[in-house]
Amino acid sequence: MNDMQVLISRCAAAAVLLALGACAHVPPSHPDAFAFAVMGDTQYNAAEERAFVAMLDGIGREDLAFVVHVGDFLGGVSCGDELYAQRRREYDASAHPFIYTPGDNEWVDCRHRTRGGHDPVERLAKLRAAFFADRWSLGRKRIETFAQDRCLDPGPAGCRCPAHPENRFWSRSRVRFVTLNVPGSQNNTGYGAGEDEARCRNEANAAWLERAVTLSERSETLALVILFQANPWDSKRGVYGALLRQIEEAAKRLRKPVLLVHGDSHNQRVDTPFLDWLGNPVPGLVRLETFGSPFLGWVKVTVDPDDPNVFRFEPRLHAVVVPK
Repeated sequence: MNDMQVLISRCAAAAVLLALGACAHVPPSHPDAFAFAVMGDTQYNAAEERAFVAMLDGIGREDLAFVVHVGDFLGGVSCGDELYAQRRREYDASAHPFIYTPGDNEWVDCRHRTRGGHDPVERLAKLRAAFFADRWSLGRKRIETFAQDRCLDPGPAGCRCPAHPENRFWSRSRVRFVTLNVPGSQNNTGYGAGEDEARCRNEANAAWLERAVTLSERSETLALVILFQANPWDSKRGVYGALLRQIEEAAKRLRKPVLLVHGDSHNQRVDTPFLDWLGNPVPGLVRLETFGSPFLGWVKVTVDPDDPNVFRFEPRLHAVVVPK
């Protein structure tokens, strides 16, 4: 199958998803019901830049509590400070609170010559300064979040594992949301110098997720939503195995709906890839992957306490952007 046939096939699949989403939509009746938007893996070229601005403007006219971008906001361009500043301006233009969690394209992959040959750890520090300087979301209307903004492992020789302020959690109508810095590109491992960074960040992510799960054990919590960039099943070396096990154990512990949201592999879907030892889906644990370039779109997630599954999904394909 050639590239054009693949593109046509994926367009047809996206159209089916859109039709199913439209058919499945039922306006929620519960007073605490709300909706939020998920996007990611976009703004890879000039054409997507223009389409993204139009899409974000359209999202601004929707009745949404907030928007989450699960990372990867650049393609084959340099990871310079000016790009970070541009993205910050774009996200601050959102009519809704806008929450961003980093992807591999904007820091892990910056080591490559085509991205400027940067030190990924230095780029991550710049991302933190540009997007995570305080506890508030981005956007014209902002919400306050809790941030992992303290040293994880202080000692007499200094901070061995620093703060990870990009990791956030917040709540809305008894649903807890938690973001983790889990990028693709093998989680910044396999490069030698990145191993210490990845080890520290894995510890930070595990501790932050555990905190969110512990808080979600309270009876007033209805559900938990976990958001990060990487497709954790897309690793031949199993670098995300511990995280997948932690998520699965969290769902079994909570016995309430858990939604995992990610991007990375550019394949919009809603499914149940967590399986028990008999091959059956782990109860209550659902995976949502959002659209990715060249498919510019977002997913509307409705949270309805009257729905036994809590979450409903409406894929919104905005455009298929193919550079000329």
